[in-house]
Amino acid sequence: MNNSIWFFENVDVFQLLCPHKYNAYKDSHQFYDYKKTDYVYFENDSANKIFLISSGKVRIGYVTESGEEIITSILSKGEIFGEKAILGEEKRNEFAQAIENNTSICIISLDLMNVLLLNDNDFNLKIYKFIGYRFKKLERRIQLMLFKDSKTRLKEFIKELSIDYGFENKITSELVIKHPYSQKEIATLIGISRPTLNILLNQLKSDAYLDFNGKNIVLKKS
Repeated sequence: MNNSIWFFENVDVFQLLCPHKYNAYKDSHQFYDYKKTDYVYFENDSANKIFLISSGKVRIGYVTESGEEIITSILSKGEIFGEKAILGEEKRNEFAQAIENNTSICIISLDLMNVLLLNDNDFNLKIYKFIGYRFKKLERRIQLMLFKDSKTRLKEFIKELSIDYGFENKITSELVIKHPYSQKEIATLIGISRPTLNILLNQLKSDAYLDFNGKNIVLKKS
């Protein structure tokens, strides 16, 4: 079994952080384009940059001593990674890899990020709240992966998807979730195989817990 963990954010951090939002720093950042399977950074690379996704997807993970690849998150447009550099990380303890063609990333130097944090108290507060939020999510996912069965992990994943991507259907009052993940990505993130995920989704559908079609999930009224 893939013992990966997952997390996501409920805020478009790109809109908050990208220096093009700040007139004084418009010329101090660059966008880079990556093809599918291109690495943004490797484990043990210097942690001197922060990355924001403008388009595409990036997966974050690490390789165990036995050579097993563990995926800890899959991030998409508006999300940030490499943020542990802000907390003093000097070397990366994970890799970041583009998983879609035409993945565009805004790269911010740690020095520039520190200037932004120093000069804007509101910005500083939002960043550290964001980092705290991420670590709390990560800790909870680890607990789920260690102690919960596959079906419970899936239901918890769907519950948190509903927080970030859900809205109420005004006619049926059902909760509709339009999320960015493929079934393969969901399976990877909760540590099960894709066939097992399909079985579990169909079980939940038979239980009248949800309905699903592509990247849309509808939670049924209880």
